[in-house]
Amino acid sequence: MVVNVLHMNAGDGETSYFHNSTVQKTVISKARHVLEDTIEDLCGGAIPCCFKVADLGCSTGPNTLSVISEIIDTVLRSCRKMKHNSPEFQVFLNDLPGNDFNCIFKSLPSFYKEMKREKGDEMGPCSIAGLPGSFYERLFPGNSLDVVHSSYSVHWLSQVPVGLEINKSNIYMAKTSPQGVFEAYMQQFQTDFSLFLQLRAKEIITQGRMVLTFLGRKVADPSSRDCCKIWELLAKSLLDVATERHVEEVQVDSFNLPLYTPCEEEVKTVIENEGSFVLDKLELFEVNWDGTDDSEGFTFNRHDSGRRVANIIRAVTEPMIANHFGEYLLDELFGKFANNVAEHLSRENTKHVSIVISMTKK
Repeated sequence: MVVNVLHMNAGDGETSYFHNSTVQKTVISKARHVLEDTIEDLCGGAIPCCFKVADLGCSTGPNTLSVISEIIDTVLRSCRKMKHNSPEFQVFLNDLPGNDFNCIFKSLPSFYKEMKREKGDEMGPCSIAGLPGSFYERLFPGNSLDVVHSSYSVHWLSQVPVGLEINKSNIYMAKTSPQGVFEAYMQQFQTDFSLFLQLRAKEIITQGRMVLTFLGRKVADPSSRDCCKIWELLAKSLLDVATERHVEEVQVDSFNLPLYTPCEEEVKTVIENEGSFVLDKLELFEVNWDGTDDSEGFTFNRHDSGRRVANIIRAVTEPMIANHFGEYLLDELFGKFANNVAEHLSRENTKHVSIVISMTKK
């Protein structure tokens, strides 16, 4: 089951998510203005005595608390403008049970200390709690949350779509996938995203807000390079290792990723059909596969980029791959993947496409 194997690599080792979340960091930075505008707009009405926030799919590492810090900063700016005392803050960090919550909890004392040093008495009391569980189930009491945030989590599905036996030699949607594969993935996304919206609509107060950022694609074609190429390269690497290691073909063909990268229209359609939220803003932006920011003057080195991309993808997919194939082929697999990525990036700078949306609960 996805709930048992979908989590980022724990700890702080070389292949941990803690040290390989630069893509997610860049995504949070690029989506920051949407989150800030959303919080400011919400606070422009009335600031509650206790501001309740949930971060869904919080994962672990330095990005987790940076989002919470941004939200608190934005609320405090609004308070200053309105000459309003700071509310208290109640923050819930949610992810699947396999998430490394202990890493987050160990960082909380220093987080509280730093917030106290920066904000002093301006900031009201803040409590942060972990909440293991799937966001495809109810997580919170009814009408209890002011803001829900999620970054790079909602593209993960509740399960691998059924009927993917025909997706031979692929681990996700690809140019060579039969039409039935695209339809199965889209239907699973529609079901899951609609359920996600229904559940959050019960938990968020009227006029509460939700900001989601997730992987997507720019065009309607579900096999476009901007959403599928990186997984095609991983599939190629896996097939090469499987041949060398004499892994049975049926074992390779039965592995598919529980993820979907929707286009803009697919997102809008589900939101409109579900009906609980008003879509206030939708933006698309691109991020390099290795998480570097083109505006920061990085010098491209294909081998360094290949290695970084391999570690980033490994930090996200290793638990799923190890659960299906075993750990013995991981180093070889991601070594080949790094080389394949480096070769590809030397010819074409393909990027991740991200979609960020801001919504208001009706």
